[in-house]
Amino acid sequence: MSSVSVPPTFTQPFKPLTIEEVELDEPGKEEVLVKIKAAGLCHSDLSVIDGNRPRPLPMALGHEAAGEIVQVGPDVKDFAVGDHVVFAFLPSCGHCIYCQTGRPAICAPGAKANNDGTLLGGGRRIHKNGEYYYHHLGVSGFSDYAVASVYSLVKIDKDYPFEIAALFGCAVMTGVGAVVNTANTKAGDSVLVVGLGGVGLSAILGAKAVGASKIIGADISKYKRESAAAFGAHETIDSSASDSLETIQTMTNGGVDISVEFAGAMPALDYAFNATKRGGTTVTGALPHPDARLSLNPLTLVGQEKTLKGCYLGSCVPMRDIPAFLNLYKTDRLPVDKLISHRLKLEDINEGFERLASGDAIRQVILFD
Repeated sequence: MSSVSVPPTFTQPFKPLTIEEVELDEPGKEEVLVKIKAAGLCHSDLSVIDGNRPRPLPMALGHEAAGEIVQVGPDVKDFAVGDHVVFAFLPSCGHCIYCQTGRPAICAPGAKANNDGTLLGGGRRIHKNGEYYYHHLGVSGFSDYAVASVYSLVKIDKDYPFEIAALFGCAVMTGVGAVVNTANTKAGDSVLVVGLGGVGLSAILGAKAVGASKIIGADISKYKRESAAAFGAHETIDSSASDSLETIQTMTNGGVDISVEFAGAMPALDYAFNATKRGGTTVTGALPHPDARLSLNPLTLVGQEKTLKGCYLGSCVPMRDIPAFLNLYKTDRLPVDKLISHRLKLEDINEGFERLASGDAIRQVILFD
């Protein structure tokens, strides 16, 4: 097709992204063309850039985005030109055993498509000089335009600002979902959040929204700890301090009910688990290097009846939870606008990722208009 997309792409890890003009194929069956309006920079993108999350190359990055549908392909139902949408970074096929039992966050065809760098139907739509590029998590949102499966999209009301809506495609969905869905946090629970980036701070907002009695934020970064306090954490802890675990156990009478970890490092997950009380639940939603391994004494799981749970996509049903979380924002119960620390142009993307890697940003959003 004649529409031109401008996605940052790269041919090998550890190099800055390049901005290229490419061609997009027409949307295929159950696919649409979306004009991207806003896209957030996330550690999951950075993990592809630095090689911690190996992906097929060359790839057009970006997985947290919102935009407007400008063209629909064959057999598209429930979506139309002019609709505003948020991308979910794992498509939900609706037919596999996981989708049919209410767990679309682990949709098997969706996971395969993401690993293969394709859309849900198996195709790729981005190409240049005869070479097809791979899609990032079915989104490739660092682009003027993106072709996407309708099963990667959630329609939203048009009164939400795109820069806010984009956050719900990853940071908010993952952080709030980990607290609400995966951990099943209840009013009165104590909650520890380890790793205070955009996802971790979203988790603090989620814990506050459900009425957690004590919210503790832990990070090695002073800047992020100060941010956590502004987001509603009752206490903040320097997790590198030698006595920090003892401090948590003292202030919570033996440990927290719920720990959620988003740092992506094994010491952080070990820290979160050890800070959880007997009978408590530890949730990890981080993505460390595939070679990372957790050393865990099973006697602790048995003797203390602790629970360790994984969380992907915030254990969300995107069609249900993204509108629900947006409504919490609308009613001032999830003030996620505070997550945005920087607004960027596309040409500033490498500077943004350098800032993200150094820990000097919360959520940076690229605005395309």
